[in-house]
Parts: sequence; structure tokens; C-alpha cells
Amino acid sequence: MPALACCVDATVAPPPGYVFARDSSLPAPAADSVFLPSSAAGVPSPTNASATADVCHWSPALSAALYKVDGWGAPYFTVNCSGNISIRPYGTDTLSHQEIDLLKVVKKASDPKSSGGLGLQLPLIVRFPDVLKNRLESLQSAFDYAVQSQGYEAHYQGVYPVKCNQDRFVVEDIVKFGSPFRFGLEAGSKPELLLAMSCLCKGSPDALLVCNGFKDVEYISLALLARKLCLNTVIVLEQEEEVDLVIDISKKIGVRPVIGVRAKLRTKHSGHFGSTSGEKGKFGLTTTQILRVVKKLELSGFLDCLQLLHFHIGSQIPSTALLADGVGEAAQIYCELVRLGACMKVIDIGGGLGIDYDGSKSANSDISVAYTLQEYASAVVQAVRFVCDRNGVKHPVLCSESGRAIVSHHSILIFEAVSASSYETPQVSSLGLQYFVERLTEEGRADYRNLYSAAVHGEYDTCVLYADQLKQKCIEQFKEGSLGIEQLAAVDGLCEFVSKAVGASEPVRTYHVNLSIFTSIPDFWAIGQLFPIVPIHRLDEKPGMRGILSDLTCDSDGKIDKFIGGESSLPLHELEGIGGSGGGYFLGMFLGGAYEEALGGFHNLFGGPSVVRVSQSDGPHSFAVTCAVPGLSCGDVLRVMQHEPELMFETLKHRAEEFVHEEDDDGMAHVSLASGLARYFHNMPYLVAPSSCCLTANSGYYYCDDESFGAAIESAAGEDEQWTAYCVA
Repeated sequence: MPALACCVDATVAPPPGYVFARDSSLPAPAADSVFLPSSAAGVPSPTNASATADVCHWSPALSAALYKVDGWGAPYFTVNCSGNISIRPYGTDTLSHQEIDLLKVVKKASDPKSSGGLGLQLPLIVRFPDVLKNRLESLQSAFDYAVQSQGYEAHYQGVYPVKCNQDRFVVEDIVKFGSPFRFGLEAGSKPELLLAMSCLCKGSPDALLVCNGFKDVEYISLALLARKLCLNTVIVLEQEEEVDLVIDISKKIGVRPVIGVRAKLRTKHSGHFGSTSGEKGKFGLTTTQILRVVKKLELSGFLDCLQLLHFHIGSQIPSTALLADGVGEAAQIYCELVRLGACMKVIDIGGGLGIDYDGSKSANSDISVAYTLQEYASAVVQAVRFVCDRNGVKHPVLCSESGRAIVSHHSILIFEAVSASSYETPQVSSLGLQYFVERLTEEGRADYRNLYSAAVHGEYDTCVLYADQLKQKCIEQFKEGSLGIEQLAAVDGLCEFVSKAVGASEPVRTYHVNLSIFTSIPDFWAIGQLFPIVPIHRLDEKPGMRGILSDLTCDSDGKIDKFIGGESSLPLHELEGIGGSGGGYFLGMFLGGAYEEALGGFHNLFGGPSVVRVSQSDGPHSFAVTCAVPGLSCGDVLRVMQHEPELMFETLKHRAEEFVHEEDDDGMAHVSLASGLARYFHNMPYLVAPSSCCLTANSGYYYCDDESFGAAIESAAGEDEQWTAYCVA
């Protein structure tokens, strides 16, 4: 390590400026601003363990441990021998040749069409329906085993709450994959009810259609029409007054309803997601209200229609102890309803089956759970069986609304780091430092003398303290105008040198990512939800940096500076080939298949990512892209905010005709410009990767080229066709 202090010849005149070259010493200070020779020997800096540690051969296994992939990723995600994230679409049953290299999927999606790719722009959501199918089958299998092993005398049939992810393909896949298990859907609004009704027309006739949420006349009428269509619809009463609407509308339509009640349990989930539980929860009926509902149904001749009890402790239930407590309480209410004469058949335990986002298997965290899928199912079955047997009540059909657990794993958000901040500061020579110190105030010189003395005596923590004080003095001088910008840069160089010499860690860098946090990871911004974020490649290399992620939006909240494991930064690699041939640096956010797409907004008018669906295949790359959808264009997101892109384009085209000077021979400069403008409306709002952007000049204007753009500027008619092709959804 270079010394912090050594002798400097004071007879050398200070230079008129600064020599920015590495010098490993501090000039010795003296009174009256005269730098006298010092006999102090060089003072070695302390050992920096991270800098001097033996650089061993890094391996994918070490990266898997560093990013805790085997904790949160099992059994679907792993790091392969190439250092890339691999997907195991069938979980533990996946064979080695069936693993899908995620980097190959991203390359297939994002490479230009001329190179055999799909030409999609990042950010990108990659969906794996095979994983979705495996999650649903695993949930069903866990309950089936619990039912069989405990001698439970009814079955399990779940429903998927479409609010978790209303994407058409996701919902249709769940209905298709769940049809053998009588798997149904849950809706919480009229649009969700419409899509659920439509999808369940192709599902099992026994599948439940559970209608939750606040209800008006239209909602209840639509749910009753669903029963006319022979869909197994249950109207769950969330508010007491809803029972009157159900009775009145059922009589008018002539449909016998199936009714459920949502109970407010005393059992309370104390975590972040537990606000909907307990006596003061947002939804559900108290015991007093349930008794009044039963009385109204009895008086109107509808008590036999009451067949389902629903409750919800809250999302991310942390332990089976809390789960069993809540289920046991609900089961007792169920038995009481049977005693009161209701024809009860189903107990719906709601959501709450948690996801281990950080792999810690902790019961004391909002982002982890201390149980397996099998332990969850067994706890539910045991709790219901015990209470029903105690009361001599027939075992009910078990239902759950485990949306987060079903869809979280199947979707991965891929985005690219486009640049990283640099903390390189000027390196100042001893002569430059001498000149710098002479310009300081007396207080600043005192800090410098103290810094030098601490360096000589090996007081490294004190060195950092005085360096920081010196820097603050210089900032004040600069603001007052008595210190130049070169000198301000010099003190930055001095402080950096001191930090490195005493073994301080490297500063955390800011990696700028081609993403909108508000659009694609809104839960991080809104509620502090953490998701695993990992480079999807280069995991056979040791990451040499620590970084936070900053998005494209003009908002200070548009950054990710908290990560799983309680980390405030993420191990990352040096960026290579930005703007060159080295390729991009791709990161993946995992376990975000639930809620993030549904909650995303349009901050800065950044729209949703591109989407591909990928299935396992026996082909050479182990996968096949079955569907590819480009992300929203600039025109699309403008239209969401009530703008009219076509009219906007016409305004700009007329402006071009009026003001653009004809600089080419054929007088088509304004046509070329208008064609370019049309393309901007068509493009996604995100940054275009340098590797996929080829700039072409037409009449002095530059555009990002692709295979179809060149012919679009041949004529005004061609321009109109281009706009139609680009901007009509």
C-alpha cells in the first residue's frame, strides 16, 4: 500500500496549476504556509481485506449463493454452468435437457428480425406457462395429500383471484390447467366478473365463480345471469345491505342464488398485509351482522341458499400457527351456521399463502414465510377437520384464493443497465497539493495539518474525519468565490486517496436501468415490497461493484436502493460494451407475476413492457416462443391520457410543410421529416439499445432504422400508410 505521508522538498516552487497524476504521498505541512522537509517515514495503510483477498476462481455456484438463488428460486430457478439463470419449468421434475437458458430467451426476443430474433424492445416480461401449470398442480397435490393422509371427507378445489394478474393468457391458462381439478376464478369487480364468466365457459362445470368485493345492482344482476348460464356462481356478501339486493333481484330475475358470507375474524395478522383482518377490517361481516343476515334469509325463504363461508386473514401469512388459529375460528363460525339451518357446503379460506421472496424462511418478515406448500395445506385441513369433528358437522369442500402463490413464479421482468455513475476524481500530485494548501483558509490549513499528523501516527479513522472536514471547508470557500473549481476537484482527489489508503470500501455506484419503477415494480415504490433482482448472465464472473438501480423517470423515488437480505446495494458487474459490440447487461426481477402488472401506472408516460410466452420444447434451445407482444408505443400511452396521436401527427406534419425548408433536389424534406415523426409515435417510450439502433440520414434528419422504414419515405402516400401501420392499435 502506498504511504499516506512522506518527505516533500519545500524548495520546489508551486506550479501555476495542478498536475493531475497519481502520487502516493501527502506533503508535510509547516507553519506560515511554508512546506518544510519532513523526516517522517512512510506510514503503511491498514490491510483492506476486500482489496487484498486472494482473487480465487469464481463459479456459478458462488453467484447462486451470493444472490440466494437456491433460497427464493427453488425449484424453478438456478444458475447454470455457463453463468446464466436457467428456468426449470417443471420444478423438481425438470430434466437437465429441459432447462431453459434465460439469456437465450432474451436474445431471441430482442435480437433484430434480420438476425433471427423477434425485434422486441426491452424492458421485457417473460412468461413461462409451464411454471404456472406446475404451481397450480403443486397446490392441488399438496391439498390432495393432506386430505387423503388425514382422512378428510371432502375435497379441495381452489379459485384464482384474477386481481393478481388479469392478463388474458394468464387467466385462460389457469382455467385450462385447472379444469381437471375443478379450479375456478374469483372476481372483485364487474369487469373482472365479465372476464371470469367468459373464461369459465371453457372450464370445468363444477368450477366455482366466487364474486367478492362491493356490489351494486348491476354487479349482483350480472352474477345472477352467470347462474342462468349454468356457471357455479357464488355471491359473497361483503356488506350487510347487499343481502337485500340479492333477495330482491333474485326474485325479479327468477334465479335461485348461491350465497356466501365473508366473516370478520377476531384472529389478526399483524404484518403489513394484515390490515384487512381483525374486527376492524375493511371487508366482511361481524358476528352480529351475520346473525341478522341469517334471519333475513330465513324470513325470505332463502336460508338454503347460504352455502359458503369466506374469510381472509391477509396476504403473506407468515406461519402455520397463525393460519391454523384463523382457520379454526372460521370453522367454528361455519359449524354455527350449519346449526342455524344454513345448507353450508364450502369454506373459502381466502388468500394468504405466502411467497418466500428472500429465501430466509422467516416467520418474522413481510417478504418470507416459515412453511412449505405441503405444511400450509396440512394446517388448513387439520384445523377444519378438528373443529367439524368436534361439532359433528360434515366436512366442507375446501377452497382457497391463493393468487400470489400461483402466478408469482411464472413471470420474469427483464431490463437492461444502460450506464453506471463513475466516482473517478482527479488525482493530485504532491506539488499540486502544496499549491492547493497555500490557498486554504487558516481553518482549512489546520484541518490539513491534523490530517497529516493523523496519517503519520496511523490514526486512520481520524484521517477520514479530518479529510471530510477539509472538504466541507473547501466547499464553503468555493461558494464564497475564494476557491476555484480546479481546487475543489483537487480536494475530491485528496479525499478519495485518503479513503482508499485507509481501506475504505468502494463507493456504491448508481446503475441507470431502462425501466420505470412506477410502471413495472410499483409495489417497491408504494409499500416497500422487495423482489429478488439478479443479473441473468455473467454469473461465472465475480461481481466487482456494488450498485443501486435508478430508472428513467424524472422522480427521486424512481430507484431501487433496498434489496433482499437487508442489503442497501446489489453486487453487480462492470458494464461492458455499452454502445459497442460487447452486448448489454441484463437484470431480472423475479417473483413479480402477481399484482405488479395490474398496479403499474403511466408515470412520465412510460408504458408496459414487451411480453413473450415461452414453453419448454425438445428443440435445440429447449424452448419455443409461443406468443410475442410489443410494449405500448408512445402513441398508445398518449391515447391513454386522452390525447389523439393521429391529430397530433397531422399538426406536426402541417408544421413541417409550413416551416421546413426544401434542402434537397426533389423538394421532399418535409415528407422525410413527417415520416420520421410518425415513427416516433410508433416506438416504445423506453431507450433504444445502441446495438439495435442504426442511424440513417434522410435530407439532414436522422432516424433509427429497421427493415421497413426505408421505403416509407418515398412518397406522401407512403407516409400516410406508414402512420396507419404504426399508430392504429
